[in-house]
Amino acid sequence: MLDALCLILGGGKGTRLLPLTEYRSKPAVPVAGKYRLIDVPISNCINSQISRIYVLTQFNSVSLHRHIRQTYNFDLFHNGFVEILAAQQTLDGNNWFQGTADAVRQQLRLLKETTNRYILILSGDQLYRMNFGEMLKTHQQANADVTISTVPVDAAAARGFGIMQLDDSGRVLGFVEKPKDEAALSRVRTAASWIDQRGIQSRGREYLASMGIYLWNRELLVNLLENTTHDDFGKDIFPMAIRQHHVQTHLFDGYWEDIGTIRAFYDANLALAQADPPFRFADPAAPIFTRPRFLPSTRMGSCTIRDSLIADGCLIGSSTVLEKCVVGMRTQMGKNVTIRNTVIMGADYYKTDTSGCTADAETGPIWGIGNGAYIDGALLDKNVTIGRNARLVASEAPSPNCDFGKVMVRDGIVVVSKDASIEDNWRFPRP
Repeated sequence: MLDALCLILGGGKGTRLLPLTEYRSKPAVPVAGKYRLIDVPISNCINSQISRIYVLTQFNSVSLHRHIRQTYNFDLFHNGFVEILAAQQTLDGNNWFQGTADAVRQQLRLLKETTNRYILILSGDQLYRMNFGEMLKTHQQANADVTISTVPVDAAAARGFGIMQLDDSGRVLGFVEKPKDEAALSRVRTAASWIDQRGIQSRGREYLASMGIYLWNRELLVNLLENTTHDDFGKDIFPMAIRQHHVQTHLFDGYWEDIGTIRAFYDANLALAQADPPFRFADPAAPIFTRPRFLPSTRMGSCTIRDSLIADGCLIGSSTVLEKCVVGMRTQMGKNVTIRNTVIMGADYYKTDTSGCTADAETGPIWGIGNGAYIDGALLDKNVTIGRNARLVASEAPSPNCDFGKVMVRDGIVVVSKDASIEDNWRFPRP
Protein backbone atom coordinates (compact mmCIF):
# COMPACT_ATOMS: atom_id res chain seq x y z
CA MET A 1 0.00 0.00 0.00
CA LEU A 2 1.39 3.41 -0.96
CA ASP A 3 2.16 5.82 1.85
CA ALA A 4 -0.20 8.46 0.46
CA LEU A 5 -3.48 10.11 1.36
CA CYS A 6 -5.59 11.27 -1.58
CA LEU A 7 -7.79 14.37 -1.81
CA ILE A 8 -10.16 14.48 -4.80
CA LEU A 9 -11.50 17.94 -5.56
CA GLY A 10 -15.20 17.96 -6.38
CA GLY A 11 -14.99 21.16 -8.41
CA GLY A 12 -17.04 24.34 -8.47
CA LYS A 13 -20.38 25.13 -10.06
CA GLY A 14 -19.46 23.55 -13.40
CA THR A 15 -21.17 26.25 -15.45
CA ARG A 16 -19.52 25.15 -18.70
CA LEU A 17 -21.25 21.77 -18.35
CA LEU A 18 -24.73 23.20 -17.84
CA PRO A 19 -27.42 21.85 -18.01
CA LEU A 20 -25.73 18.56 -16.99
CA THR A 21 -24.60 20.22 -13.75
CA GLU A 22 -27.90 21.92 -12.98
CA TYR A 23 -28.79 19.26 -10.40
CA ARG A 24 -25.46 17.48 -9.83
CA SER A 25 -21.78 18.26 -9.34
CA LYS A 26 -19.29 17.61 -12.14
CA PRO A 27 -17.85 14.40 -10.62
CA ALA A 28 -21.39 12.98 -10.41
CA VAL A 29 -22.08 13.38 -14.15
CA PRO A 30 -22.80 9.95 -15.71
CA VAL A 31 -20.32 8.69 -18.31
CA ALA A 32 -20.10 5.66 -20.62
CA GLY A 33 -23.62 4.46 -19.89
CA LYS A 34 -23.18 3.15 -16.33
CA TYR A 35 -20.35 5.03 -14.58
CA ARG A 36 -19.90 8.46 -13.03
CA LEU A 37 -16.84 10.64 -13.50
CA ILE A 38 -15.86 10.28 -9.84
CA ASP A 39 -15.37 6.53 -10.42
CA VAL A 40 -12.25 7.28 -12.49
CA PRO A 41 -9.98 8.95 -9.88
CA ILE A 42 -11.21 6.67 -7.10
CA SER A 43 -10.54 3.56 -9.20
CA ASN A 44 -7.09 4.86 -10.16
CA CYS A 45 -6.32 5.22 -6.46
CA ILE A 46 -7.56 1.74 -5.59
CA ASN A 47 -5.62 0.21 -8.49
CA SER A 48 -2.51 2.10 -7.29
CA GLN A 49 -2.92 0.72 -3.74
CA ILE A 50 -4.04 4.05 -2.32
CA SER A 51 -7.05 3.37 -0.12
CA ARG A 52 -7.28 6.46 2.09
CA ILE A 53 -9.37 8.81 -0.03
CA TYR A 54 -11.29 11.98 0.77
CA VAL A 55 -13.65 13.65 -1.73
CA LEU A 56 -14.09 17.40 -1.18
CA THR A 57 -17.55 18.57 -2.23
CA GLN A 58 -19.57 21.76 -2.20
CA PHE A 59 -22.06 22.27 -5.06
CA ASN A 60 -25.05 20.02 -5.87
CA SER A 61 -23.42 17.14 -4.03
CA VAL A 62 -26.39 14.98 -2.97
CA SER A 63 -26.20 12.49 -5.85
CA LEU A 64 -22.40 12.35 -5.56
CA HIS A 65 -22.62 11.56 -1.84
CA ARG A 66 -25.23 8.87 -2.50
CA HIS A 67 -23.13 7.23 -5.21
CA ILE A 68 -19.97 7.14 -3.10
CA ARG A 69 -21.83 5.80 -0.07
CA GLN A 70 -23.43 3.00 -2.09
CA THR A 71 -20.28 2.07 -4.03
CA TYR A 72 -17.08 2.30 -2.01
CA ASN A 73 -17.21 0.30 1.21
CA PHE A 74 -14.08 -1.48 2.42
CA ASP A 75 -14.29 -4.46 4.75
CA LEU A 76 -13.85 -4.22 8.53
CA PHE A 77 -10.32 -5.61 8.39
CA HIS A 78 -9.09 -2.97 5.95
CA ASN A 79 -7.94 0.47 7.08
CA GLY A 80 -9.00 2.14 3.83
CA PHE A 81 -11.92 4.47 3.24
CA VAL A 82 -13.58 6.80 0.75
CA GLU A 83 -15.14 9.63 2.72
CA ILE A 84 -16.89 12.89 1.90
CA LEU A 85 -15.52 16.21 3.17
CA ALA A 86 -18.29 18.72 2.48
CA ALA A 87 -17.88 22.47 2.90
CA GLN A 88 -19.11 23.33 6.39
CA GLN A 89 -19.10 26.00 9.05
CA THR A 90 -16.65 25.46 11.91
CA LEU A 91 -15.20 27.45 14.79
CA ASP A 92 -12.26 28.26 12.51
CA GLY A 93 -14.39 29.71 9.71
CA ASN A 94 -17.79 29.85 8.10
CA ASN A 95 -16.92 30.31 4.43
CA TRP A 96 -17.50 27.95 1.56
CA PHE A 97 -14.46 26.76 -0.38
CA GLN A 98 -13.01 29.78 -2.17
CA GLY A 99 -10.79 27.72 -4.49
CA THR A 100 -8.81 24.50 -4.74
CA ALA A 101 -6.15 25.54 -2.22
CA ASP A 102 -8.72 26.96 0.18
CA ALA A 103 -10.69 23.70 0.03
CA VAL A 104 -7.60 21.77 1.13
CA ARG A 105 -6.68 24.45 3.70
CA GLN A 106 -10.02 23.91 5.41
CA GLN A 107 -8.96 20.27 5.94
CA LEU A 108 -5.62 21.08 7.59
CA ARG A 109 -6.61 19.33 10.79
CA LEU A 110 -6.94 16.04 8.94
CA LEU A 111 -3.66 16.58 7.07
CA LYS A 112 -1.85 17.16 10.35
CA GLU A 113 -3.36 14.08 11.97
CA THR A 114 -2.58 11.64 9.17
CA THR A 115 0.52 9.49 9.36
CA ASN A 116 0.88 9.41 5.56
CA ARG A 117 4.01 11.07 4.27
CA TYR A 118 2.54 12.13 0.91
CA ILE A 119 -0.64 13.92 -0.18
CA LEU A 120 -2.01 13.23 -3.66
CA ILE A 121 -4.41 15.86 -5.04
CA LEU A 122 -6.66 14.95 -7.98
CA SER A 123 -9.47 16.46 -9.98
CA GLY A 124 -12.85 14.72 -9.98
CA ASP A 125 -13.77 15.37 -13.61
CA GLN A 126 -11.06 13.79 -15.76
CA LEU A 127 -11.01 10.57 -17.78
CA TYR A 128 -7.70 8.66 -17.67
CA ARG A 129 -5.94 5.64 -16.19
CA MET A 130 -2.75 6.16 -14.20
CA ASN A 131 -0.61 4.15 -11.81
CA PHE A 132 0.20 6.66 -9.08
CA GLY A 133 2.92 4.33 -7.82
CA GLU A 134 4.99 5.32 -10.86
CA MET A 135 4.44 8.99 -10.03
CA LEU A 136 5.58 8.38 -6.46
CA LYS A 137 8.69 6.62 -7.80
CA THR A 138 9.50 9.70 -9.91
CA HIS A 139 8.96 11.90 -6.85
CA GLN A 140 11.24 9.86 -4.60
CA GLN A 141 14.02 9.37 -7.16
CA ALA A 142 14.22 13.13 -7.72
CA ASN A 143 14.04 13.84 -3.98
CA ALA A 144 11.31 16.33 -4.88
CA ASP A 145 9.08 18.40 -2.64
CA VAL A 146 6.25 18.42 -5.17
CA THR A 147 5.65 16.40 -8.33
CA ILE A 148 3.18 17.37 -11.03
CA SER A 149 1.96 15.03 -13.75
CA THR A 150 2.21 16.38 -17.30
CA VAL A 151 1.15 15.21 -20.73
CA PRO A 152 2.88 16.24 -24.00
CA VAL A 153 0.77 18.39 -26.36
CA ASP A 154 1.38 20.27 -29.60
CA ALA A 155 1.54 24.05 -29.97
CA ALA A 156 -2.14 24.44 -30.83
CA ALA A 157 -3.32 22.50 -27.78
CA ALA A 158 -0.74 24.19 -25.53
CA ARG A 159 -2.66 27.46 -25.74
CA GLY A 160 -5.41 25.96 -23.61
CA PHE A 161 -3.29 24.55 -20.76
CA GLY A 162 -0.79 25.49 -18.12
CA ILE A 163 2.62 24.62 -19.63
CA MET A 164 5.76 23.64 -17.70
CA GLN A 165 9.28 24.96 -18.32
CA LEU A 166 11.91 22.38 -17.28
CA ASP A 167 15.64 21.91 -16.87
CA ASP A 168 17.43 18.81 -18.18
CA SER A 169 16.66 16.82 -15.02
CA GLY A 170 12.91 17.37 -15.31
CA ARG A 171 12.77 19.95 -12.53
CA VAL A 172 10.14 22.60 -13.15
CA LEU A 173 11.65 26.07 -13.53
CA GLY A 174 8.61 27.99 -14.67
CA PHE A 175 4.94 27.79 -15.49
CA VAL A 176 2.89 29.72 -18.05
CA GLU A 177 -0.91 29.58 -17.92
CA LYS A 178 -2.43 29.26 -21.42
CA PRO A 179 0.38 30.88 -23.45
CA LYS A 180 -1.17 32.83 -26.33
CA ASP A 181 1.69 34.36 -28.32
CA GLU A 182 4.77 32.82 -29.92
CA ALA A 183 7.13 34.46 -27.43
CA ALA A 184 5.33 32.82 -24.49
CA LEU A 185 5.28 29.47 -26.28
CA SER A 186 8.99 29.59 -27.05
CA ARG A 187 9.83 30.09 -23.37
CA VAL A 188 8.10 26.85 -22.33
CA ARG A 189 9.02 24.63 -25.29
CA THR A 190 10.59 21.28 -24.34
CA ALA A 191 12.99 19.74 -26.84
CA ALA A 192 11.53 16.73 -28.63
CA SER A 193 14.77 14.83 -28.03
CA TRP A 194 14.37 15.29 -24.24
CA ILE A 195 10.87 13.79 -24.35
CA ASP A 196 11.98 10.93 -26.64
CA GLN A 197 14.86 10.02 -24.30
CA ARG A 198 12.34 9.35 -21.54
CA GLY A 199 10.50 6.65 -23.46
CA ILE A 200 7.72 8.83 -24.86
CA GLN A 201 7.46 9.54 -28.58
CA SER A 202 7.12 13.31 -28.96
CA ARG A 203 5.56 13.21 -32.46
CA GLY A 204 5.58 17.00 -32.73
CA ARG A 205 4.39 17.49 -29.14
CA GLU A 206 6.95 19.77 -27.55
CA TYR A 207 4.97 21.27 -24.68
CA LEU A 208 4.21 19.62 -21.34
CA ALA A 209 0.74 20.45 -20.08
CA SER A 210 -0.32 20.24 -16.46
CA MET A 211 -2.87 17.51 -15.76
CA GLY A 212 -3.84 19.05 -12.43
CA ILE A 213 -2.45 16.02 -10.57
CA TYR A 214 -0.12 16.94 -7.69
CA LEU A 215 1.90 14.80 -5.28
CA TRP A 216 3.10 16.76 -2.23
CA ASN A 217 5.29 16.06 0.71
CA ARG A 218 2.72 16.42 3.48
CA GLU A 219 4.79 18.66 5.76
CA LEU A 220 5.50 21.14 2.96
CA LEU A 221 1.85 21.30 1.89
CA VAL A 222 0.71 21.94 5.46
CA ASN A 223 3.36 24.65 5.87
CA LEU A 224 2.42 26.45 2.65
CA LEU A 225 -1.30 26.41 3.41
CA GLU A 226 -0.80 27.57 6.99
CA ASN A 227 1.41 30.49 6.02
CA THR A 228 -0.45 31.81 2.99
CA THR A 229 -3.96 32.97 2.17
CA HIS A 230 -3.93 32.00 -1.50
CA ASP A 231 -7.10 30.29 -2.73
CA ASP A 232 -5.95 28.37 -5.81
CA PHE A 233 -3.28 25.73 -6.43
CA GLY A 234 -2.71 26.32 -10.14
CA LYS A 235 -2.59 30.12 -9.98
CA ASP A 236 -0.99 30.71 -6.58
CA ILE A 237 0.37 27.82 -4.51
CA PHE A 238 2.03 25.88 -7.33
CA PRO A 239 3.95 28.88 -8.81
CA MET A 240 5.12 29.73 -5.28
CA ALA A 241 6.37 26.17 -4.82
CA ILE A 242 8.32 26.39 -8.09
CA ARG A 243 10.19 29.46 -6.85
CA GLN A 244 10.99 28.16 -3.39
CA HIS A 245 11.10 24.35 -3.57
CA HIS A 246 11.99 21.40 -5.77
CA VAL A 247 9.08 20.73 -8.13
CA GLN A 248 9.52 17.73 -10.42
CA THR A 249 7.55 16.70 -13.49
CA HIS A 250 6.18 13.21 -14.07
CA LEU A 251 5.57 12.44 -17.74
CA PHE A 252 2.39 10.64 -18.76
CA ASP A 253 1.45 9.60 -22.28
CA GLY A 254 -1.77 7.63 -21.91
CA TYR A 255 -5.29 8.72 -22.76
CA TRP A 256 -6.34 11.79 -20.76
CA GLU A 257 -9.40 13.97 -21.24
CA ASP A 258 -10.41 16.93 -19.10
CA ILE A 259 -14.24 16.86 -19.13
CA GLY A 260 -14.82 20.59 -18.84
CA THR A 261 -17.32 21.44 -21.57
CA ILE A 262 -20.37 19.95 -23.26
CA ARG A 263 -18.37 19.33 -26.43
CA ALA A 264 -15.54 17.58 -24.54
CA PHE A 265 -18.04 15.42 -22.65
CA TYR A 266 -19.97 14.51 -25.79
CA ASP A 267 -16.87 13.69 -27.86
CA ALA A 268 -15.29 11.63 -25.07
CA ASN A 269 -18.43 9.52 -24.66
CA LEU A 270 -18.87 8.83 -28.38
CA ALA A 271 -15.19 7.90 -28.68
CA LEU A 272 -15.85 5.11 -26.18
CA ALA A 273 -18.33 3.55 -28.59
CA GLN A 274 -15.75 3.12 -31.37
CA ALA A 275 -14.60 -0.34 -32.44
CA ASP A 276 -11.16 0.50 -31.03
CA PRO A 277 -11.87 3.05 -28.30
CA PRO A 278 -9.03 5.21 -26.95
CA PHE A 279 -10.00 4.31 -23.38
CA ARG A 280 -11.37 1.04 -21.99
CA PHE A 281 -13.20 0.86 -18.68
CA ALA A 282 -12.74 -2.92 -18.52
CA ASP A 283 -8.93 -3.17 -18.45
CA PRO A 284 -8.44 -6.37 -16.40
CA ALA A 285 -5.21 -5.04 -14.84
CA ALA A 286 -6.78 -1.77 -13.69
CA PRO A 287 -10.58 -1.73 -14.06
CA ILE A 288 -12.78 1.29 -13.42
CA PHE A 289 -15.20 0.40 -10.64
CA THR A 290 -18.77 1.55 -10.09
CA ARG A 291 -21.87 0.56 -8.17
CA PRO A 292 -23.50 -2.78 -9.06
CA ARG A 293 -27.19 -2.26 -9.87
CA PHE A 294 -28.35 -5.88 -10.43
CA LEU A 295 -30.32 -4.93 -13.54
CA PRO A 296 -31.70 -7.39 -16.09
CA SER A 297 -30.03 -7.90 -19.44
CA THR A 298 -30.93 -5.48 -22.23
CA ARG A 299 -33.71 -6.75 -24.51
CA MET A 300 -33.89 -5.75 -28.19
CA GLY A 301 -36.30 -6.34 -31.00
CA SER A 302 -35.23 -6.62 -34.63
CA CYS A 303 -32.78 -3.71 -34.55
CA THR A 304 -29.80 -2.39 -36.45
CA ILE A 305 -26.98 -1.40 -34.11
CA ARG A 306 -23.53 -0.14 -35.15
CA ASP A 307 -20.60 1.18 -33.10
CA SER A 308 -22.61 1.66 -29.92
CA LEU A 309 -22.41 1.03 -26.19
CA ILE A 310 -25.60 -0.25 -24.54
CA ALA A 311 -25.79 -0.51 -20.76
CA ASP A 312 -27.85 -2.91 -18.64
CA GLY A 313 -31.61 -2.99 -18.26
CA CYS A 314 -32.62 -1.38 -21.58
CA LEU A 315 -35.68 -2.14 -23.71
CA ILE A 316 -35.27 -1.38 -27.41
CA GLY A 317 -38.22 -1.78 -29.76
CA SER A 318 -38.32 -3.35 -33.22
CA SER A 319 -37.05 -1.64 -36.38
CA THR A 320 -34.88 0.72 -34.34
CA VAL A 321 -31.56 1.97 -35.73
CA LEU A 322 -28.69 2.93 -33.42
CA GLU A 323 -25.45 4.25 -34.91
CA LYS A 324 -22.55 5.64 -32.89
CA CYS A 325 -24.50 5.93 -29.65
CA VAL A 326 -23.98 5.50 -25.94
CA VAL A 327 -27.16 4.19 -24.32
CA GLY A 328 -27.39 4.42 -20.54
CA MET A 329 -29.09 2.09 -18.07
CA ARG A 330 -32.85 1.51 -18.14
CA THR A 331 -33.31 3.32 -21.45
CA GLN A 332 -36.61 2.40 -23.13
CA MET A 333 -37.29 2.98 -26.82
CA GLY A 334 -40.34 2.41 -28.94
CA LYS A 335 -40.51 1.11 -32.52
CA ASN A 336 -39.06 2.64 -35.69
CA VAL A 337 -36.73 4.90 -33.70
CA THR A 338 -33.57 6.23 -35.36
CA ILE A 339 -30.74 7.57 -33.19
CA ARG A 340 -27.29 8.56 -34.42
CA ASN A 341 -24.27 10.24 -32.81
CA THR A 342 -26.09 10.55 -29.50
CA VAL A 343 -25.34 10.08 -25.82
CA ILE A 344 -28.33 8.87 -23.77
CA MET A 345 -27.74 8.84 -20.02
CA GLY A 346 -30.63 6.48 -19.32
CA ALA A 347 -32.95 6.55 -16.33
CA ASP A 348 -32.68 6.32 -12.55
CA TYR A 349 -35.71 4.03 -12.30
CA TYR A 350 -38.32 2.19 -14.34
CA LYS A 351 -41.63 3.95 -14.76
CA THR A 352 -44.98 2.66 -15.93
CA ASP A 353 -48.53 3.87 -15.47
CA THR A 354 -51.23 1.70 -13.89
CA SER A 355 -51.82 -0.18 -17.14
CA GLY A 356 -48.12 -0.92 -17.63
CA CYS A 357 -47.69 1.40 -20.63
CA THR A 358 -44.05 1.98 -21.56
CA ALA A 359 -42.27 3.29 -24.62
CA ASP A 360 -43.84 0.50 -26.70
CA ALA A 361 -47.36 1.83 -26.18
CA GLU A 362 -49.28 2.96 -29.23
CA THR A 363 -51.46 5.29 -27.20
CA GLY A 364 -51.45 6.77 -23.73
CA PRO A 365 -48.46 7.73 -21.61
CA ILE A 366 -44.96 6.86 -22.75
CA TRP A 367 -41.67 6.65 -20.93
CA GLY A 368 -38.35 6.93 -22.72
CA ILE A 369 -38.15 7.49 -26.45
CA GLY A 370 -41.43 7.20 -28.34
CA ASN A 371 -42.21 5.46 -31.60
CA GLY A 372 -40.82 7.05 -34.75
CA ALA A 373 -38.51 9.52 -32.97
CA TYR A 374 -35.46 10.70 -34.94
CA ILE A 375 -32.44 11.96 -33.00
CA ASP A 376 -29.01 12.90 -34.36
CA GLY A 377 -26.18 14.78 -32.62
CA ALA A 378 -27.79 14.95 -29.18
CA LEU A 379 -27.12 14.48 -25.49
CA LEU A 380 -30.12 13.31 -23.45
CA ASP A 381 -29.85 13.65 -19.68
CA LYS A 382 -31.46 11.15 -17.31
CA ASN A 383 -35.19 10.36 -17.10
CA VAL A 384 -35.99 12.11 -20.38
CA THR A 385 -39.19 11.41 -22.31
CA ILE A 386 -39.13 12.04 -26.06
CA GLY A 387 -42.54 12.08 -27.74
CA ARG A 388 -43.58 10.07 -30.77
CA ASN A 389 -42.19 11.24 -34.10
CA ALA A 390 -40.22 14.01 -32.40
CA ARG A 391 -37.19 15.17 -34.36
CA LEU A 392 -34.08 16.44 -32.57
CA VAL A 393 -31.35 16.91 -35.16
CA ALA A 394 -28.36 19.12 -34.42
CA SER A 395 -27.87 20.18 -38.03
CA GLU A 396 -31.44 21.55 -38.09
CA ALA A 397 -30.96 23.84 -35.09
CA PRO A 398 -31.15 27.58 -35.89
CA SER A 399 -27.71 28.22 -34.35
CA PRO A 400 -24.94 26.36 -32.46
CA ASN A 401 -26.08 27.90 -29.16
CA CYS A 402 -29.79 28.51 -28.55
CA ASP A 403 -32.57 27.62 -26.10
CA PHE A 404 -36.04 26.15 -26.53
CA GLY A 405 -37.10 25.44 -22.97
CA LYS A 406 -35.90 21.99 -21.91
CA VAL A 407 -34.25 21.54 -25.33
CA MET A 408 -31.15 23.62 -25.91
CA VAL A 409 -28.19 23.63 -28.25
CA ARG A 410 -24.67 23.93 -26.84
CA ASP A 411 -21.52 23.81 -28.96
CA GLY A 412 -23.65 22.50 -31.83
CA ILE A 413 -25.04 19.63 -29.75
CA VAL A 414 -28.72 19.21 -28.87
CA VAL A 415 -29.00 18.87 -25.10
CA VAL A 416 -32.19 17.78 -23.34
CA SER A 417 -32.32 18.55 -19.62
CA LYS A 418 -32.83 15.97 -16.90
CA ASP A 419 -36.46 14.86 -16.33
CA ALA A 420 -37.62 16.76 -19.42
CA SER A 421 -40.70 15.66 -21.34
CA ILE A 422 -40.70 16.56 -25.05
CA GLU A 423 -44.07 16.46 -26.77
CA ASP A 424 -45.02 14.37 -29.80
CA ASN A 425 -43.90 15.70 -33.20
CA TRP A 426 -41.48 18.25 -31.69
CA ARG A 427 -39.30 20.08 -34.25
CA PHE A 428 -36.83 22.95 -34.24
CA PRO A 429 -38.57 26.09 -35.48
CA ARG A 430 -37.55 27.19 -38.95
CA PRO A 431 -35.14 30.14 -38.98
